Amino acid sequence: MDAEEIAKSAALERRHWWYAARRALVRRTVKDWPAGRAVDVGCGMGGNTVVLRELGWKAIGVEYTETGAEIAASRGIPVVRGDGRRLPIADESVDLVMSTDAWEHIDDDVAVADETRRVLRPGGRALIAVPAGMALWSGHDVALGHVRRYERDELAERVIGAGLVIEDLRSWNVLLRPVVKARRRSRQESESEMEAVHPVLNAGLRAAVGLERVLPVRRLPGVSLVVVARKP
Repeated sequence: MDAEEIAKSAALERRHWWYAARRALVRRTVKDWPAGRAVDVGCGMGGNTVVLRELGWKAIGVEYTETGAEIAASRGIPVVRGDGRRLPIADESVDLVMSTDAWEHIDDDVAVADETRRVLRPGGRALIAVPAGMALWSGHDVALGHVRRYERDELAERVIGAGLVIEDLRSWNVLLRPVVKARRRSRQESESEMEAVHPVLNAGLRAAVGLERVLPVRRLPGVSLVVVARKP
């Protein structure tokens, strides 16, 4: 993702339904876990890192891009420049590795998974979210610098292959998948879909994602996949 796209996302992050729903997902997933040391790999502008810190975690961000790291630091988030394939983190030193929408940007995701296991303490957890399904591949992915979208079995293989034990693997943003698929079929140019949304529509989209918490849709195809894994 280039500097212009990162700056655009930063301007949208606080209010946009997708970022807000993703922060809610992180909060809901982590809130009952004992807080400890955490690293947010590919933290971007740091919105999800803030969620961890609000929940009592001693969380830092690792960000590859200069623009993203500068924006995160300007928000008071401890952040270091680093590569997910070679994390600047000591062996077995953190209780949680979180990475939301970062693995799809990295060519060698096997190395990223291995690094996740390396830095986790025994019993530590990984929380990983990635875009789902090559059937949804579009110019949006190209504009954001993605190299893949993940199938469920593929993501499970990466996580298990690194020596982690999967506790949960579910789809996210399921109800809106038909809308996303139709929109991407109609837009072939390499252009990000992240743009300002009317407040009423923004609230409606956020509510649609939130509704999934009470519906049996976690095994259906979604726009994203979320996995929670543990280091034995």
